[in-house]
Amino acid sequence: MLDLNNQTPLTLSQIATKAPAVVEQNASPRVSKHYVHIPTTVLISDMKKLGWEPVAVDQQRSGGKESNKFAKHMVYFRNPEIVLKTEDGEVVFPQVLMVNSHDGKGAFQFHAGLFRLVCANGLVVSTKDFGSLRIRHRGYSFEMLTETIKDLVGTLPRTVEVLNKFRDIQLDEDQKVKFALEAIGVRFGENGAEVEPLELLKPKREADKGNSLWAVYNILQERIIQGGFEYKTESGRNKTAKKITAFSRDISVNKELFALAETYTS
Repeated sequence: MLDLNNQTPLTLSQIATKAPAVVEQNASPRVSKHYVHIPTTVLISDMKKLGWEPVAVDQQRSGGKESNKFAKHMVYFRNPEIVLKTEDGEVVFPQVLMVNSHDGKGAFQFHAGLFRLVCANGLVVSTKDFGSLRIRHRGYSFEMLTETIKDLVGTLPRTVEVLNKFRDIQLDEDQKVKFALEAIGVRFGENGAEVEPLELLKPKREADKGNSLWAVYNILQERIIQGGFEYKTESGRNKTAKKITAFSRDISVNKELFALAETYTS
């Protein structure tokens, strides 16, 4: 199980147990002879030189043990020297999410993320203003990684600015319901499910009470990603939403929710 609450850097042996594809040293035998293979462990080592430690890992599950070795995987990095603390004392850790695979189907992908200590929940920042960055395996270098991470870290002032806006903006009941309905659309598609929005808007903890955009966004983000709420399908069946476990889907839904929240700042 993915544990984003972990604050201690993972060792390679711990990573191998949780997501063996991350430590695989070979590329899939199906890749082209022109494919340049860079093991993820090389990037982990280089990220450590830049002060970013791996704290969580995950990988896609595929058909068999052999294909699992080369599957798409993700590593969460945190830098213990970079912490955001709000005026009300809430702690938010910036994160770098790196996605890779050893099957020749993609470059290294980097996404900006945030981790709320209060609820052990991870947020992924929208690409609209922050961008997600890529490095091709061919031509990879430590210098290129350094520039990529520098660019991501450079978005932090903008991130803080946006989060401050989220905290300052108060939503009325109609806006909260509208936001909830739009969030449901992100998860299920337009008209894909019928959900009671007021149920989604119930805070689980004291820190998320209130009408600020930040509070409402965090309540909805957690519910949409974690599931556990009742909904009715287009065919009229009653179901319980499951947690989104595929990390590619988790990232895309997170980004859409962040972008949706930003629409309430203008």
